[in-house]
Amino acid sequence: MLAKRIIPCLDIKDGRTVKGVNFVDLRDAGDPVELAEIYSREGADELVFLDISATEQKRKTLADLVYHVAEKVNIPFTVGGGISSVEDVDVLLQNGADKVSINSSAVKNPQLINDLVAKFGSQCIVVAIDAKQREGKWLVHLVGGKVPTTLDLFDWAKEVEHRGAGEILFTSMDHDGTKNGFANKALARLSTELNIPIIASGGAGNTQHFTDTFVAGKADAALAASVFHFKEIKIKDLKEELRDNGIPVRL
Repeated sequence: MLAKRIIPCLDIKDGRTVKGVNFVDLRDAGDPVELAEIYSREGADELVFLDISATEQKRKTLADLVYHVAEKVNIPFTVGGGISSVEDVDVLLQNGADKVSINSSAVKNPQLINDLVAKFGSQCIVVAIDAKQREGKWLVHLVGGKVPTTLDLFDWAKEVEHRGAGEILFTSMDHDGTKNGFANKALARLSTELNIPIIASGGAGNTQHFTDTFVAGKADAALAASVFHFKEIKIKDLKEELRDNGIPVRL
């Protein structure tokens, strides 16, 4: 079995790391460059950097900040926010990103996935999907969760895979920031129905939640923010507990 990955997430707004609950009530969580360096040193498997207001403000991701973060890390580094073209991805890769994450732009223009995969390869393209449960259906939301659609999570995930994306980052907006655990039923269905890796996001509150999402949710990786930013969970301790629970991790 492939090693499961632990991925801290830096949600960036106005150049600072922020964290909220259910995508609102954001509070400051520190300097992204300092946090990135700490996570790289402490054993994170990857790092995700999401410029959460780029799409809403109709601007590009902060390439300078990406460059400064990339200087400090020696682990794979994924960047998302405001990406809508091949040129945008070129800029970010030149500034040190290893992968890019697209979300709203992919829903609005699904051909973008094919174009990016053709230019940069599947391994470089992550499609992030933010979804909420409404009347028993998981519906995709855009623009940092602010714009609901009628698009079904599972239908969209299958199309994303078909178009060549290398991974899916699924965030349950209902679970985000609540610290009540990941959306494991939805994650397990995604992992069963798709053949590409699924990254779980939204709901981490304690170390057991990570074990649960790898076992019950069948996730390939688990992403979290506040539990790492506010020192509630240390990555080294988390990985040792996962190993003790029989889950393969890189120590």
